[in-house]
Amino acid sequence: MSVLINIQDLKKEYKMGKIRVPALNGIDIEIFDGEFVGIMGPSGSGKSTLMHILGCLDTASSGKYSLSKQNVSNLRKNKLSAIRNKQIGFVFQTFNLLPHLNIQKNVELPLMYGGYSSRKRAKKAIKVLEEVGLGNRLRHKPSELSGGQRQRVAIARAIVNDPSIILADEPTGNLDTNSGNDILSIFSELNEQGHTVIMVTHDPVVAKKANRIIHIVDGLIKDGNNS
Repeated sequence: MSVLINIQDLKKEYKMGKIRVPALNGIDIEIFDGEFVGIMGPSGSGKSTLMHILGCLDTASSGKYSLSKQNVSNLRKNKLSAIRNKQIGFVFQTFNLLPHLNIQKNVELPLMYGGYSSRKRAKKAIKVLEEVGLGNRLRHKPSELSGGQRQRVAIARAIVNDPSIILADEPTGNLDTNSGNDILSIFSELNEQGHTVIMVTHDPVVAKKANRIIHIVDGLIKDGNNS
């Protein structure tokens, strides 16, 4: 497998008034194309900060982040936005769906930024919604769905652009056990199809669904950095 993500001596500090608060203290990580990786750590460990940097939602204070052999460490916001739209699909604990749009339109949103025609947007959105078992709910709004169904919509939105990476932040945190297991099965299927899946969680049972677990404590990798 080829290296998809390479991070070297990554550090992140936040300013709180005159105080600098370290979140990441020199992270080194390699993630390979096609892996299913779990990132575990207690609250305040730095795992969410790391995910935001991996997803090009934030930048590090220092260090190097290479994605698909491109150094993205110091790119401007518009360049990072373009990378996010083309290469990364996000799944969040709170779903982040727009309540006034039906689920087909929610899934079409990333394609609007990609310049697809309305016909192509609809075709691709319907296809991925059928793949996650919601082909018969296209006109429903998020409020008309269960939590598990809303997370399926979020997954469909994440994969509609066929990204190389799916980043999931506590994707089962708001779900009951059965719905959570269904969502984890979808991630496993997507990984088998060739997607690289990176899942942030504090739950060791959820993390065991991944093929490799990276533990982060106090902004440092403790173990799991070798496949």
